[in-house]
Amino acid sequence: MKVKLHRCPVTIAKSSGHPCWKVQKALDDAGIDYEVVKQPLRKSKRTELERRSGQRLVPAIEFEDGTILREDSKELIERIRSGSDQRLRPNAK
Repeated sequence: MKVKLHRCPVTIAKSSGHPCWKVQKALDDAGIDYEVVKQPLRKSKRTELERRSGQRLVPAIEFEDGTILREDSKELIERIRSGSDQRLRPNAK
């Protein structure tokens, strides 16, 4: 199963410890297959994300069933690393 990582479009942020990059790295480190969905830089332009999830903040993870999980990046990283959410495990069914 592939999840979608909704993140900001700033890719130079890798070196600055940006929250979107940290969550993406946690997914990489955990071996989780994902697709990046770059959201507009300006929150006011994230209308589709808000329509679907109720908010405009990133990073957010979308699951195969269309549900979107939005938490603080530290919480998302912990959820990914711990494997507590079966939807965020390699080869999750």
